Amino acid sequence: MSLRRFGWIYLLCFSLFSGHAQPNGAAGQLKTEGAVPPDNTNRRMTLDVVVTDKSRKPVRGLQQQDFTLLDNKLPQKIVSFQAVEGGATTSDSPLEVVLVVDGVNATYTQVTYAREQIEKFLRRDGGSLPLPASMAYFTDSGLTMGDAPSRDGNAIIAAIGRNRAGLRTSRASQGFYGALERQQASIKALGQLVENEVARPGRKLAIWIGPGWPLLTGPNVNVSGNKLQEIFGSIVAFSADLREAGITLYQVDPLGMADAGGEQSYYYKEFLKGAKSPKQVQLGNLALQVFAVQSGGLVLNSSNDVAAEIARCVADANAYYVVTFDGLPGDGPNEYHALEVKLGKPGLTARARSGYYAQPEPAPAR
Repeated sequence: MSLRRFGWIYLLCFSLFSGHAQPNGAAGQLKTEGAVPPDNTNRRMTLDVVVTDKSRKPVRGLQQQDFTLLDNKLPQKIVSFQAVEGGATTSDSPLEVVLVVDGVNATYTQVTYAREQIEKFLRRDGGSLPLPASMAYFTDSGLTMGDAPSRDGNAIIAAIGRNRAGLRTSRASQGFYGALERQQASIKALGQLVENEVARPGRKLAIWIGPGWPLLTGPNVNVSGNKLQEIFGSIVAFSADLREAGITLYQVDPLGMADAGGEQSYYYKEFLKGAKSPKQVQLGNLALQVFAVQSGGLVLNSSNDVAAEIARCVADANAYYVVTFDGLPGDGPNEYHALEVKLGKPGLTARARSGYYAQPEPAPAR
């Protein structure tokens, strides 16, 4: 897997320059290993496509002929098609939910509220969950996975209670370098989540409950040119690894209305378009919200009903379509391909993974 070839993990080194004088060499350093392109010799890819109407309700009953798949705006053959309803799972293709509590990028009060809302969600229907769910806890110590997935919400609540003492908020430094530490730790934690889930079969809805990590992008932040390749390599790796692990990522902001209209709730949209080359990248391309949207998930904020927002993410499993196709080879390494799913019926919206990085055809064996 490409994640393992990158080592721990998609980390960066850059120099900061601002309008105020900074000592030469002032830099936050995040170490990285050499980037190795993902192995795309098997180009068969799967898209989990959620279709909704104008009222955001899932649409059932569509057929393969209702779908057109575009790869870099070129129609591609759909190799296989399956409609999935009611969170249907099989032993070969299970469907699970992972709830990640972020104790690094949120205050103690925010984490406490998030935990209360998670428990509210888990108590729905008497604690009988529509899908197996598990917990993960992100603290100063990194990401810790909870018990095995279970449909018993009450049992998960009991396990949360046992982990309560260990869920402390971050003690990172303040200011820019504190934000840099939190970004570094957060990206590593996301990598740990992917590393854990890639070994498990099936699709996972990973719901990250936290405000997201610092974007560290703006007029006062300058990334040195020779480090842009490292950032680009991290983006390529996450794109491939989230897909390989079968993860659709979601972000639910527990700040709710307290963060409504704040920069954190909308600035990420500047970075949603897939980066095509190192010259195009910024640290904002590594935002949690960007990864979520690009994976086909949702970014939900500006609501105090976090339990309802978690339920909205899980509802994506109620009805969706599995489309497979063969990705195109790249003319060079890490060539970005934008994906788009169009529907033959008006008034419908399709949401799925938005792109991938293609690799050239392997050289013929001598």
